[in-house]
Amino acid sequence: MNERMTMAEGALAARMGRLGTESAFEVLARANALAAQGRDIINLGIGQPDFPTPPHIVEAAVRALRDGQHGYSPANGLPALREAVAADVRTYRGVEIDPGRVVIVPGGKVTMAFAMLLFGEAGAEILYPNPGFPIYESMIRFSGATPVPIPLYEASGFSFDADEVLSKITDRTRLIILNSPANPTGGVVPRAEFDNLVAGLERFPHVHVMSDEIYSRMTYDGERHVSLLDYESLRERLIVLDGWSKTYAMTGWRLGWGYWPAALVEPVTRLCINVHSCVNAPTQFAGIAALKGPQDAAEAMVAAFDERRAVIVDGLNRLPGVRCARPKGAFYAFPNIAGTGLDARTMQDRLLAEAGVAVIAGTSFGAHGEGFVRFSYANSIANIEAALGRVGDFLGSL
Repeated sequence: MNERMTMAEGALAARMGRLGTESAFEVLARANALAAQGRDIINLGIGQPDFPTPPHIVEAAVRALRDGQHGYSPANGLPALREAVAADVRTYRGVEIDPGRVVIVPGGKVTMAFAMLLFGEAGAEILYPNPGFPIYESMIRFSGATPVPIPLYEASGFSFDADEVLSKITDRTRLIILNSPANPTGGVVPRAEFDNLVAGLERFPHVHVMSDEIYSRMTYDGERHVSLLDYESLRERLIVLDGWSKTYAMTGWRLGWGYWPAALVEPVTRLCINVHSCVNAPTQFAGIAALKGPQDAAEAMVAAFDERRAVIVDGLNRLPGVRCARPKGAFYAFPNIAGTGLDARTMQDRLLAEAGVAVIAGTSFGAHGEGFVRFSYANSIANIEAALGRVGDFLGSL
């Protein structure tokens, strides 16, 4: 048996050895296994809203099924959905975009993966935020390109420094990945930093930018989301990644959209045809209902996250050896745990095993995440308070 497994593994393409994973799902599996054994586990690890998809969105998908929407749809998405995306961008970002440059995909990760496939190859370099969403680095390596980290620092609210980013660009740089509001830090990049970066990029016309704006509707303290679509000079080399998962509590529906430079729409559509044919039609009708229907549920969810944010940040800052900057977006807190004497992975593993609290080690998001852990506050205030109590007891026992 072992010999067969070894032979099967040896038959895999070498690039599979470069493909990483997303640790949040590993921790979720371990947390679920412990819960199945009867352990009381509070999960502050997984990054998904704990709210149901609003009923009018669910009903739109059910209606589509009953109306016979069972066949293929256009590879780049239903025209009505692409038009709804363009209208939503006009409403919430104040920018007019061509719906013909919107490509509908089964989840935000697909836009990300397609960008890596288009620009990543041996000899190329792709810049990405670190700590950042782990699939960035994983897919860069898988593409054959060299990942070049953009360090994000606690002292600057986990924003990048535009001059530092520009200093990392070489003639091998193909793509820069940006994410604001950010996973795992909750950081929001100030407009001034974007202004400086976009101005500097005029010196590097060979470099494209992918802006991951999946948390665009989740900002706090009066922060307004700054979309890179605001910068007209960048639009012919800009990819915007967004979708429905976070804003509308639709993580399991797998529905995302990308906005692409005009020259890339055809090759991306070809990738769609080769990889997934099209997104299933009922989900696309649900997406239309989400964008064109009432927004009160989405707004209420963000208001609830804001209340939870105050509870978790204040609670973390009361714990011994812990300090936590106040996130301005998304639904994550990223406390500094260096004062506890534990490294990030040890903290993650011991909190789950000994305190029954699932969190994610900062190193799951890159080397610059050492000394931090990610708490998701997409959970009830009662569970957040209970988890903080358990963490406090654990730290007090060290």
